[in-house]
This record gives sequence, C-alpha cells and structure tokens, in this order.
Amino acid sequence: MLNEIYEDARSRMEKTLKNLEGEYKRLRTGRASPALVESIKVDYYGTATPLNQLATITIPEPRTIMIQPWDQNVVSEVEKAILKSDLGLTPNSDGKIIRINVPPLTEERRQELVKLVKKMAEEAKVAIRNIRRDANEMIKDLKKEKQISEDEQFRAQEKVQKITDEYVEKVEKLLEKKEKEILEV
Repeated sequence: MLNEIYEDARSRMEKTLKNLEGEYKRLRTGRASPALVESIKVDYYGTATPLNQLATITIPEPRTIMIQPWDQNVVSEVEKAILKSDLGLTPNSDGKIIRINVPPLTEERRQELVKLVKKMAEEAKVAIRNIRRDANEMIKDLKKEKQISEDEQFRAQEKVQKITDEYVEKVEKLLEKKEKEILEV
C-alpha cells in the first residue's frame, strides 16, 4: 500500500516536471527553436490544428525558423496564426516557405523572462508540495485505519519528503539552466 503511494507521488511529480520543461521550451530566448512555433494553432479548413501537424519546421540558422507547409493553400493561415500568437515574431513568406527571424532579446526583456521562469518554477514547486501533502494525507488515513503503525507512518512521511526534495531540486536545476540560456547574449 505504501509503495503505491510513493509511486503515485513520484509519477505526479514527474508530470509536473515535464510540464515545466514544456513551458520552458515554448519561451522565446534569443535563439530560434522549433518548440517556439510548433504548438501554434492554425485554422486549417475550419479546424484549429497545431502547426507541427501542417508543416515541416526547421532551423537553417541560429536565429531563423523556416516553416514549409505541406499544403500550399495554408501558407497565409500559418502567417496569420504566427502574427496572432503572443511571440512577437514577424513571418516573411515567398508563397511556399515562411521564414521567421528571431531578433536578439533586449536586456529589459531578458529580465522579464527571468522573472517569468522563476514564477513558473515556483508554481511547479507548489504543485510538488501539494502532491506531498496528498501523499501524507493518504499515509495518515492508513494509520487511522490501523493498517500501519506510527513508526511506519513516520518512515513513510520521511520517504515522501525525500522524494519531494529530489523533485524540488530537479526544478531548481531546470530553472538554473533556463535562466543561464536567457541571460546568454
């Protein structure tokens, strides 16, 4: 029973970490990345479709994103979707291929992004602590139902705390890495 609680907590914390990684990938740093645009929704014959399902996205140069839609009729819709997104990027099209130049970030924008990634990391830590609380509640319930002794309860809560500390540390490392990437000129 306790092992199930540990596994559940660990898998939920892992999902929180993966979610944070995904959020970080979508953030614009000074460098071009397919992750910046691949989840942009494009109106494809009345259906909101992610860009990565409509086109090939490549990075020919460090500051350029190249998008090659498989259906040429959708080029203008892709351009509209990129302009509507909150990325602040301007697409250039030759009718077949869309190129996006990713300008270097200003110092002010870098500082805003650092604040944002810290906020995201803090939210992930809060989510991890909530998972810890849920696991500890389940352990207390087992103790109330006399399925485990008091000693086992304390050992189990210590183990949950160790798992929590491990994931909070992973969030910190992820934050550190992203911060360094943003501040890199």
